[in-house]
Amino acid sequence: MLTAICGINWGDEGKGRMVDLLSSDYNVVVRYQGGNNAGHTVINEKGKFILNLLPSGILRDGVVNVMGNGMVIDLKHLCGEIGRLRDAGISVTPQNLKISSMAVICMPYNVMQDCLEEERLADKKYGSTKRGIAPIYGDKYLKKAIRMGELFEKDLLRERLKDIVEWKNLTIEKVYGAKPVTVEEMETYLEEYGGQLLPFVCDTGKFLNDAAGRGEKILFEAQLGALRDIDFGIYPYTSSSNTIAAYAPIGAGIPNRKLDLSIGIMKAYSSCVGEGPFTAEYFGEKAEKLREAGGEYGAATGRPRRVGAFDVPASRYGIRMQGADEIALTKLDVLSGMDEIEVCTAYELDGKRTEEFPFSADLARCKPVYTKLKGWKKDISSCRRAEDLPAEALEYIRFIEKATGCYIRYVSVGASREAYITLDK
Repeated sequence: MLTAICGINWGDEGKGRMVDLLSSDYNVVVRYQGGNNAGHTVINEKGKFILNLLPSGILRDGVVNVMGNGMVIDLKHLCGEIGRLRDAGISVTPQNLKISSMAVICMPYNVMQDCLEEERLADKKYGSTKRGIAPIYGDKYLKKAIRMGELFEKDLLRERLKDIVEWKNLTIEKVYGAKPVTVEEMETYLEEYGGQLLPFVCDTGKFLNDAAGRGEKILFEAQLGALRDIDFGIYPYTSSSNTIAAYAPIGAGIPNRKLDLSIGIMKAYSSCVGEGPFTAEYFGEKAEKLREAGGEYGAATGRPRRVGAFDVPASRYGIRMQGADEIALTKLDVLSGMDEIEVCTAYELDGKRTEEFPFSADLARCKPVYTKLKGWKKDISSCRRAEDLPAEALEYIRFIEKATGCYIRYVSVGASREAYITLDK
């Protein structure tokens, strides 16, 4: 059984929370793309954890976690993340964490270049997290990246570093006018942090293929959402990797395997970190009230998230891109107490109504068309069955389900692991 947990919208939908919940039924959890530019917040009986690189299954005893070849890994950040988990009593060993030898390393000069470019762009910036993600993915496709497995080959690594650093400094010095990096600095960095991670590095593709062959259940965990996908998102305001479920077997190292199930995650309202068009966005006091109620601040950066009404055209598009078979709707409890709740059911583009998600360049001209539903005045955080929900809350769920055309199986009504409801079709 190969299952993908994927984001339907802009990211921050609550994927880590659902991976933590569902991982009890799986043997392996795999991160297959991205780096430390986003975070998954998980709250369970062990505490509250923010995971930027590690798969969320690391918090579940008996689950093997894999960081796939599609990832870009900041070594220092990963060492820190592992250290914090160990300090909290979480076991992280080569038995429950395996890092692909083919995953590429996000180097300090990538982070430097990311920051320098955002500064150069000024008010035209893309909203980068300044974690080096775009530069390292660029290096990967220019074939100038260093992979985890190269940490075992010190002589070869030094020769490659000499060439790469010389090339990278052309940009750092002559384009940005910044201080160049040195080979010695980069070697020291790789030895200090890469050395700590060597015991975890292996052929994860073979491990996963063997596990799948034995009939073990594998759960793939995505970072961000469909609208941040490099090909299918709101380009250029996207991430630099493929966030869609179809990429999961590729980024995990088993392109010969096929998914059995795609579970899409979406919030009961909309949220977004970073720049780019966001049609159903709220502003002012209306936005601040929803932001505070939902605790909408980026897990990786702490930046206030932009918030708005649930967006049907965007969600329907995201469901199609993710090939979602079913949906987990998160943070329904945040909407409790509202007299009425707006849902963006269509866009107005150049004076014409459309229910389709348009080409990225057209999004900035779109205006939201709202449908208003009756709210509920009851705290639903203790509800565990559909019949416990107020009629208005259940009506809201069914409205979204019908509008998006995808079965909503799970509804989260709180941040803790057990605060959810499973719905029948």
